[in-house]
Amino acid sequence: MNFPVTRQAAAVSLALAVISSSAFAQASLPAADTVVVTATRTPQRALDVVADTVVITAEEIARSGAGSVADVLQRQRSIEITRNGPAGNATSVFLRGANANQVVVLIDGVRIGSSTLGTAAWNAVPLAAIDRIEVVYGPLSTLYGADAIGGVVQIFTRKGEGAPRATASVGIGSNGTRQADASIAGGTAGEHAVSYAFGAGYEDADGFSAARPGAYGYNPDKDGYRRRNANGRVSMAIAPGHEIGGQFLVSRLYNQYDNGDNFDAYGDSDLNTYALFMTNQIMPNWRSTMQLARSEDKQFDLGGVEDWNTSQIDTKQDEFSWQNDIAIGQDTLQLLYAHRQEKVDASALVDNNGDDRKRITNSFAASYSARRGNHLVDVSARQDRSIYGHKNTGAAGYAYDFGNGLRANASVGTSFRAPTFNELYYPGYGYPDNRPEKGRNREVGLRYDGNGYQVDATYFHNRLTDMLITATPCPDVRFAYCAYNVNKALLEGFSLAAATRFMGVDLRGSLDWQDPRDETTGKQLARRAKKHASFGADYTVGTLKTGAELVLSGERFDNASNTTRLGGYGLLNLHSTWQFNPDWSLLLRVNNVADKNYETARFYGTSGRTWFAALRYGIR
Repeated sequence: MNFPVTRQAAAVSLALAVISSSAFAQASLPAADTVVVTATRTPQRALDVVADTVVITAEEIARSGAGSVADVLQRQRSIEITRNGPAGNATSVFLRGANANQVVVLIDGVRIGSSTLGTAAWNAVPLAAIDRIEVVYGPLSTLYGADAIGGVVQIFTRKGEGAPRATASVGIGSNGTRQADASIAGGTAGEHAVSYAFGAGYEDADGFSAARPGAYGYNPDKDGYRRRNANGRVSMAIAPGHEIGGQFLVSRLYNQYDNGDNFDAYGDSDLNTYALFMTNQIMPNWRSTMQLARSEDKQFDLGGVEDWNTSQIDTKQDEFSWQNDIAIGQDTLQLLYAHRQEKVDASALVDNNGDDRKRITNSFAASYSARRGNHLVDVSARQDRSIYGHKNTGAAGYAYDFGNGLRANASVGTSFRAPTFNELYYPGYGYPDNRPEKGRNREVGLRYDGNGYQVDATYFHNRLTDMLITATPCPDVRFAYCAYNVNKALLEGFSLAAATRFMGVDLRGSLDWQDPRDETTGKQLARRAKKHASFGADYTVGTLKTGAELVLSGERFDNASNTTRLGGYGLLNLHSTWQFNPDWSLLLRVNNVADKNYETARFYGTSGRTWFAALRYGIR
């Protein structure tokens, strides 16, 4: 998208005018009084946050009838996904055109992901356990350290308060899908108040063939999956202003995939998070939060009867963080220390004095937020110390409130991605001298929230250097090819979103124009479209809520050389929820109504027309 700034400004102005008159819209634009956490690591009103943020509520998730977290995210602006077959198979999520390994994923503040692959196991995250999702776009390395180049996705599980409240649901659908989940949450009042929430669920599906004809290892059989999960959170006030607690989430996924005609290949994945936390109001203006956490990403694959087709890759991440939020008048000073240890147990790695098994990162960060009348300023800085050296990152943001719901904002920030263990140590591929990738982003935006409209328009320009690619020849003459810092990339784009109600119909939608390209080769980054969009409408009549949504994506390329083209696609989905009793509701959803045949990854299958129905008790 190589047009000059003057044309960019004109495009923003024209788009805002069009929205104000025609009212197409995007779901999940946070209202000014919505409380968000991820953008600043502390609860704040959306009105006081400079960063570009999306909030997906429990109600939206329940109404969506989606089969996975990735399906929910795909309907949001500036997000694209690819998946290697059914919902239980490997999934990648791209934010603003950034690679899947350039996105930090958190569950209740606990970082998840594989230290060898560099990506999160999206297919193992249980949708039933989620209360809400916050997506923050742009570099957040000053707050979350390595890998936050494209943004941060934080998943929050449920918390309890008040009288005990139970929820449950059962559902069935196409491809032999069967789902069930239940939860209970509540709390007590008083000097030693207790809050609790527990849930469990399962999902089974017969699936469909993960691969299409022409793929290596194609097998026309069905590739199903089975997911089991449980989660819980308990906290107690030990004194006024002082709280201790713990939380956990465990999820096990079994999924089948194609790896030959005569063998049913499968994978077993475990995604577990555990955390103990303590918050202390040390002084009226000083709040301290400590968290000790562990996440586990365990992946076993049996790709064939021979031993060489079997792999086991386990990642454990242990983290201690101490965050201090200090109020200085109307301002907030935040000081953070974090210690993270990554441990890898992978059958393919060869011990090299322990370096390829463990990595420790110590981080020190500070941020300052100030509001003066109509002016809002955020500045932050961080240093991460690890085996790849000391990485310094910084960010600054400014917003001006014009009044009547209109606000302008601008920000700059730097970020980095640490090389994965595979990129450093994998035999015949890893190169120990690889450096972190670096990003430098700038963006401007306008937001409007008033007179029944919500509008968000953002232009971003994120330049990446020292991009790690598979280089041939490799600088190390022992390897024919290897991961190596050689490329530069530019993630540039314009995102337009809005929400409104017109004649009783809630309208939402988004448009994204982007140009994620490798500046070394001049090629478009693989599996990312230059244009994608989503639109939707919901209408309520009495106890019946019904709606439709349209997800659109332009053409992409499946490979870095841009020789394998993936066609664009459009998916129409319909849904209805009947609240036939104050406590009971019935959901019916039909996805891909037109039975569109499409691919997000070359030679991997996608769902045709599918349906899903669920009976639900309670309101989340």
